[in-house]
Amino acid sequence: MMHPEAISLEIFKIISKASKQLQIDSYVIGGFVRDFFLKRGTAKDIDVVAIGSGIDLALKVADLLPNKPKVQVFKTYGTAMLRYKDVEVEFVGARKESYTEESRNPEVSEGTLQDDQNRRDFTINALALSLNEANFGEVLDPFNGIQDLENGIIKTPLNPDITYSDDPLRMMRAIRFATQLHFRIEEESLNAITKNAHRLKIITRERIIDELHKILASVKPSIGFLLLEKTKLLPQILPELIALKGVEEVEGQKHKDNFYHTLEVVDNIAQHTHNVWLRWAALLHDIGKAPTKKFSKKVGWTFHSHEFVGSKMVYKLFKRLKMPLNNKMKFVQKMVMLSSRPIVLASNVTDAAVRRLVFDAGEDIDALMTLCEADITTKNPRKFKRYHQNFELVRAKIKEVEERDKVRNFQPPITGEEIMIVFNLKPCREIGQIKEAIKEGILDGKIPNEYNACYTFMIEKGKQLGLTLSKS
Repeated sequence: MMHPEAISLEIFKIISKASKQLQIDSYVIGGFVRDFFLKRGTAKDIDVVAIGSGIDLALKVADLLPNKPKVQVFKTYGTAMLRYKDVEVEFVGARKESYTEESRNPEVSEGTLQDDQNRRDFTINALALSLNEANFGEVLDPFNGIQDLENGIIKTPLNPDITYSDDPLRMMRAIRFATQLHFRIEEESLNAITKNAHRLKIITRERIIDELHKILASVKPSIGFLLLEKTKLLPQILPELIALKGVEEVEGQKHKDNFYHTLEVVDNIAQHTHNVWLRWAALLHDIGKAPTKKFSKKVGWTFHSHEFVGSKMVYKLFKRLKMPLNNKMKFVQKMVMLSSRPIVLASNVTDAAVRRLVFDAGEDIDALMTLCEADITTKNPRKFKRYHQNFELVRAKIKEVEERDKVRNFQPPITGEEIMIVFNLKPCREIGQIKEAIKEGILDGKIPNEYNACYTFMIEKGKQLGLTLSKS
């Protein structure tokens, strides 16, 4: 099997040959070059800039490749793409850009390599490698991008104020790269993001969420969320999180700052799952606390029903941000709704409570337990250890109950049709009452999840409801 870097070198030599035949210069630019110097593994996509027609270069490269891959041409954008041994190579002609205030989509015209590097978002993304015969492999680094890579700095090639105003999505990208790479955003650039934060309104929600997903999928998402909050971008995206900020004190009683607590929970869960929707659940698990916060002289601060309120808020939030209103959203809602159940259970682990939890959580019980364990953010080592030990007991009890009673996503063994036959009934509410009584009986542990026991229970319940057995 060929090493990915060898594949890159092989395709680069073919692009070099194609460039020579067309008598145009070509360069690898952007993410591939950045990640090559960072030793971040191998990119699955490569961007090639041609000083001329990117489409012509792509067609010539495909012609020189042994398998003659299909070239996808996007004439509107002047780009073309081909796939070679699991690597996507995109070709574009060098260009310069000019922007209007209303849109992040620029007016584009042909340009030089310098023009193309000038239009890049960050110095670390403006690095280029020559694919030309005369200086093959030479690095062209007009903005000291390699130095910024070594120092871990995100900065723009040109004036950051203009860069972010022209394309405000770059503000999200700066924060995303800072989070992914654990880099620092240069002070002038950070100030320019805050200054241009209002420009985010011209960016589509889909593009914003794409960047937010990448921040949430990183090793330590809190880096990104703290930067989003600091630069005034977060209130425009997730005001529900901003509403959790701050600590109130009444009669000497305080509550914790639920914003910073939430970010700790997200960082905790990031160590245990790559499931971005479970990370979303961690991010949103306490959003119902802002609207339900109350102070009572008897018990202090309360957040009654915050899980129920929070799960309702998830739908509105997903709809506003144009996120999928499908099973992924329902999963997040379910996690938010059930997020406190195992915590309450941990202090009194009964079979009946565990059965109900397993029934309600279904296939997502493990995800729910992962979320609840991530929710432990106490700095008291004794409490931290005790809470985790309690959750270990809950997990053990879940396993025991699940193996014995098999209540995960269970269907009671008696069907509505059988109830109708036994009592000679047409569709009526008594059928639902009997089915519900059987389900509750199993969950409460009054009857085992077995056919014979449930049948006997059905007969008894039918008699209580005044039903008579069918003669047949």
